[in-house]
Amino acid sequence: MDDTSNRTPRHDAQLDARHDARLDGLGRGPGDSTPNAATDDGPDTAPNDGPNDGPDATPDDDLDTHAFTAAIENFNRFYIRLPVLEQRSFTTLSVLDTLAFSDKPMRLSELTKTEQVSQPGLTQLVTRLEREGLVERRPDPRDGRAVLVHITEAGRRIGRSRHADRTRHLVPLLAQLTTEERQALANALPALSRLAELGRGQGQGQRQRQGQG
Repeated sequence: MDDTSNRTPRHDAQLDARHDARLDGLGRGPGDSTPNAATDDGPDTAPNDGPNDGPDATPDDDLDTHAFTAAIENFNRFYIRLPVLEQRSFTTLSVLDTLAFSDKPMRLSELTKTEQVSQPGLTQLVTRLEREGLVERRPDPRDGRAVLVHITEAGRRIGRSRHADRTRHLVPLLAQLTTEERQALANALPALSRLAELGRGQGQGQRQRQGQG
């Protein structure tokens, strides 16, 4: 059974963007439209007047959130299609990425929440990954009835290989930017990393609340 049977193409693209861009929830799937795009359908579909309107405005109105979202989406459409040697399904990459960047092994129930797949589907996927030597299941020392999923060194190598492949393809493209454009990207890296941290923290908080509910 294919481990992507419970996923839609759009959701698969979102998972791949999270793995590759390390921006968590910032990326949308290929083909999504910009929410602020103007139309000719009349006054009922008029775009927002500006970044100060509604809950999408940033606190100091110094960043157009719609333009930022559109730029991330546009980059992800290109980035997730960069050729790589390690060809894996989106779901497989997402599970390996979650395990690689987690500070501890995870239970199947935890992975079910982070990956948004059914328990049977995830169990089949983990079984296959274990046969391939990419993960290991070990008893949970806190609960003998549960198991913990550990990523192996072979599993980590997949992520490193894809990172190296995409870095290699980005180098000549970055060389075509002006000095000012490259400096702008360098200046944005701390803010993007901070935004990713906030997104991960928000997701963890939501999962904890769901587990307590």
